[in-house]
Order: sequence, then C-alpha cells, then structure tokens
Amino acid sequence: MEVVTFGESMVLFSSDKNLPLEYVHQFNKQMAGAESNVAIGLAKLGHRVGWFSKLGDDPFGRYVLHQIRGYGIDISRCRHTGDAPTGVYFKEQRTKGKTQVYYYRRHSAASMMHPDELDEAYLAGFKILHITGITPALSPDCLALTRKAVASAKKLGLKIVFDPNVRWKLWDSEEAAKEVLLELAGSADYILPGLDEGELLTGCTQPEDIASALLKPGVAGVVVKLGSKGAYFQSEQDSGYMAPFPAEEVDPVGAGDAFAAGFISGLLHGETLEQAVRRASAMGAIAVSVNGDVEGLPNEAELLNMMKGDQDYQNVKR
Repeated sequence: MEVVTFGESMVLFSSDKNLPLEYVHQFNKQMAGAESNVAIGLAKLGHRVGWFSKLGDDPFGRYVLHQIRGYGIDISRCRHTGDAPTGVYFKEQRTKGKTQVYYYRRHSAASMMHPDELDEAYLAGFKILHITGITPALSPDCLALTRKAVASAKKLGLKIVFDPNVRWKLWDSEEAAKEVLLELAGSADYILPGLDEGELLTGCTQPEDIASALLKPGVAGVVVKLGSKGAYFQSEQDSGYMAPFPAEEVDPVGAGDAFAAGFISGLLHGETLEQAVRRASAMGAIAVSVNGDVEGLPNEAELLNMMKGDQDYQNVKR
C-alpha cells in the first residue's frame, strides 16, 4: 500500500441549471469529500490507497462506501454508526465557474470518529499519510484522531502531506483555525496551502514569503497553490513558479484535491519537487474542466497526455 487518508465524505446534490437553489426542483446525486477525492485521484492513477471514515448506517452511507470501494480503494477500516447520519451538501451554480455550497454535516457520523478507533498497525503498511484541515475541525474527537494519526505516522516513518483546506463554516474563529493548522503544518513533510490559507498561517501575502515562513526544519517542501495563475514551490534546494496548464473552467470545486493527488503521485514516482508540482498542476487543470469533484479525474495515460500538451486527451479514440 502507498497512501492512506481519512475524513468525511458526503453525498452531494447538484443541479445542472444555473439557478438559485430555491428554484431548483431536480438534483443529480454524487459523492464528494476532500480526502476521498484525493484517494480516488490516486487510485485512478494506479496507486494503492486506503481511506477510512465513519458513515451513517443509512442508504447514503452505503452509497458513499460503494462508490469509494468501486475505485479499488481499501475501505476495510471504515466504521458505521446508527447514532448519526451520513452528511450531505448541496451545490449551487448561478454562473459558469461560480459555485456556492451548503453543508448539512453538523453532528454527522464522521464527526463521531474517535482516536481510540485508529488502527496504528494498519498505518504501518503505507508510505504516505495525507491529511487536511477539514477533519480536525469536525469535532474535538476528530482533532484528537488527527493528532494521533500524525504522531503514529511520524513514529512509523510515513511522509505526511498536509493540505490546510480551510472550511470556515466548521471553525469557531480564525484564531482557532490558525492554531490547529499551524500545529499540523509543523508536523508535515509537505504543505500545500492556497494563497489565502498561506496568508492566514503566516501573515504574508506573497507566495515566496509564505513558503519561506512555512519551510521550517523538518519540512521538505511547500507548494502555494495560485489557482489560474499556477503554483509556487520551495524547498531548501529549489524554488520557482509553475505556470498553469490551459483549462476551460467548468467547476472549480475539487481542483485542490486533484492537485494534491497529482503531487502525491509525483512523490511516489520519485520525482523532484518541481516535477511533482507540474504533475499536480496538470491534474488540477483536468479536474476543473468537468462538473463534479471526481468525475473529471484522469487516469495515468490521460494525465501524461495533458502534460505533453495534448489538449485532446479526452477525445474518443476508435
């Protein structure tokens, strides 16, 4: 096994009409969650991945589990509970590329994950632990679970990739978010903040300054995601800007997760930091061109074609 991650996955209801939700009467059912998005992205690239969470003992929980298992991801450490439901959320798209989401996840099954449920022996079978700033914001027990997973990973020699992935609706205050996220960043080998997240963590506004502030002893690399402007990467040995791949933005939700999957894939392939960031940028560009969090994630051949400049990577081949 190569990568393990954990967190809340929910059922997503979205409309293909650009209307406020109060005027939408029919929805498409999908599944989404930052950590499972990354797991699926890696699995579609051919990597061996494990994901765990706690799901409601309900139809939505079974749907999420079946979807993730269908990508070949190991879900053997997932748990179920009849005491809380699987979370759901709704996606509203009024104009092209402009998306608003509404979460119904408070007191969900995933928020009941507990540190005592962590199987440390299971973690020992992996090379990389991927974490986000979402899971520790779900509940005090989820924060304790995240801390325990990080401590176990460091003890076992796993590399830790941390995406702050701030969800303001989950935090009580900016100060609380900053304290926890800085703690996790200090334990990570690789940190992948967006520009606004980097500003929150460091007080800096420029990518170079954000990366320098986060690149403390023990941190192998920092990558600041700049959206349509690409990314900036920095390590003790190297630094620079990565130009974005051309993309027609249809749905920006999930782009950061695709980026993280591409980056981790690069690490697993033994690539340099710059090469891994290039792979990540290509993944993000492909993901935003399709509606849905995981539907547009490419396989390895499609990703490599994109990186070679083949803009027809999605064309039907007969």
